[in-house]
Amino acid sequence: QVQLVESGGGLVQPGGSLRLSCAASGFTLDDYNIGWFRQVPGKEREGVSCISRNGGSTNYVDSVKGRFTISRDNGKNTLYLQISNLKIEDTAVYYCAADPQARPCPRRWYAYEYWGQGTQVTVSS
Repeated sequence: QVQLVESGGGLVQPGGSLRLSCAASGFTLDDYNIGWFRQVPGKEREGVSCISRNGGSTNYVDSVKGRFTISRDNGKNTLYLQISNLKIEDTAVYYCAADPQARPCPRRWYAYEYWGQGTQVTVSS
């Protein structure tokens, strides 16, 4: 029923920009905390950013503050992550995830109930 599909990843040079999308179906995006996570092989999935349900407050991990912007288009039921000034260390598989609980955005990946399949972001010169 609930489905999240990420897109927009690709190969980008350092300093470049891209926008990731997360199309949601089977639920109303605005009623969920929706987060972006990223993961590289051998490391735990890292919370990057989250936008809270209804109120729309946002948070970011320190390493992406000022470069990443999370937003959602409720009319399209789609989540976005606008990324600028990409760094090599941003290379990862990026996932979106949804939490239906009435609470602030959880910090850890295991608190999220629904996940997309991921989209690869590779930053290389």
